[in-house]
Amino acid sequence: MLPFVKLNDDVITLRPFNFGEEDELFHAVHSSLPELSSWMSWANESYTKESARNYITVTRAEWNHSLYVFAITDAKTDEIYGACSLSHIHPIYKFCNLGYWIKTSKHGNGLAGRAALMGARFAFEKIKLIRAEIVIAVGNEASKRVAEKIGAHYEGILLNRMTVGKKIYDAHMYSLLPSDFGLVAAL
Repeated sequence: MLPFVKLNDDVITLRPFNFGEEDELFHAVHSSLPELSSWMSWANESYTKESARNYITVTRAEWNHSLYVFAITDAKTDEIYGACSLSHIHPIYKFCNLGYWIKTSKHGNGLAGRAALMGARFAFEKIKLIRAEIVIAVGNEASKRVAEKIGAHYEGILLNRMTVGKKIYDAHMYSLLPSDFGLVAAL
């Protein structure tokens, strides 16, 4: 069992969301709805403080199971900037889905890329995964730029790979591997 951890690079900290942070999470989501709602089904006008509270409860309960969710925060002030997740962890084939979002007011600072790299390194070093997949709906250029800037391997377009709300999307597949961090994949 992995304990709750804090990962820090002196610019951002990745840590589990804390109980009582639902107001700050709610405001981060709502201030970014125009950007988030096109690509994340949960990001819509019906997202409430109760939704944020439930999300925090679930993500903390699922730590060490099939989901690791980190709040992306300012390393000095602890302001919540967004989230980075390792989800759909496959226990046999040792891969996961790596996701990230940053609130709109903090776009353009490389924060999503920093978080994605920190999250992937955690996946390889601590969870002992051999692959982190970044699945991005065709049209989501901001997320695609993040994957490209961090050097993720582009593997092509997967047809009908994801849904957002009631829309079906083809998706770009990117991946990160332990070797991208100078690590050796091990079972």
